[in-house]
Amino acid sequence: MVSGSGICARRVVVDARHHMLGCLASIIAKELLNGQKVVVVRCEEICLSGGLVRKKMKSLRFLRKRMNTKPSHGPIHFRAPAKILWRTIRGACTAQGVRGSPFTPGHKYCLLGRLSSEVGWNYYDIIKELEEKRKMRAKVAHEWKKQLAKLRVKAEKVTDE
Repeated sequence: MVSGSGICARRVVVDARHHMLGCLASIIAKELLNGQKVVVVRCEEICLSGGLVRKKMKSLRFLRKRMNTKPSHGPIHFRAPAKILWRTIRGACTAQGVRGSPFTPGHKYCLLGRLSSEVGWNYYDIIKELEEKRKMRAKVAHEWKKQLAKLRVKAEKVTDE
């Protein structure tokens, strides 16, 4: 990522797999405030510090919050991991506070996709299945690329002789 230099690439793609939610949100918020365009992939594999049960209870407490007079105006409860990340980034854009700390070995953590599926997001299994298919296609493409590289080296040896 380009940070603070004023030179912005067209679009930065961030792989969110195994990043902490708050740390990632603060970094992305800083890039957005600098005028960078950011795309985040694999949001369902973002890590949250603390165990799944504790995070689930916290999410369910948030889901119970609503506006008395007109609930449709009240807090909007997103369940998709991408929308949870979006809301976290939105909160980080307004006030850059203290940054979160990384994992320490042995501490509990959970994945955002798993938490989202437990509080009402219905696409966790579909995303896992599609990710497996993507990995298989990537593996086949990688093997093909390795074979082409071997053939290219072999062809260069023949032309050098």
